[in-house]
Amino acid sequence: MDEISRVPSNRPWDPVGYSRATRVGDTIEVAGTTSMLPDGTVLHPGDMYKQAQECFRIVVEAITQLGGSVESVVRTRMFLTDITRWEEAGKAHREVFGEVLPVSSMLEVSQFLNPEFLVEVEARAIVR
Repeated sequence: MDEISRVPSNRPWDPVGYSRATRVGDTIEVAGTTSMLPDGTVLHPGDMYKQAQECFRIVVEAITQLGGSVESVVRTRMFLTDITRWEEAGKAHREVFGEVLPVSSMLEVSQFLNPEFLVEVEARAIVR
């Protein structure tokens, strides 16, 4: 059986019982990630692009902690509260993954736990 490695989220809802990212074998899964500091402060309220940038920064950091890299990302999912602002999140995605070209989905949701969140990101990486 493969060993399981985890990166904690270090966010206010840790008591729910989850990790920011988990690696099993060569696969890394990253949980829904928002633009928030460990103390719960939402970064960049109202700014979809900057929130997306912060989400991707946190996602890549977690993947790196588990032995992956930007190049090992094979899937991303972006959840937006306003799909008409897709280009802002897409611009942040392109800046990080432009040459990597992971498969990706962009979906509209009605809201997140904190109404100041505009975007949440998930990712999967395969480490070879």
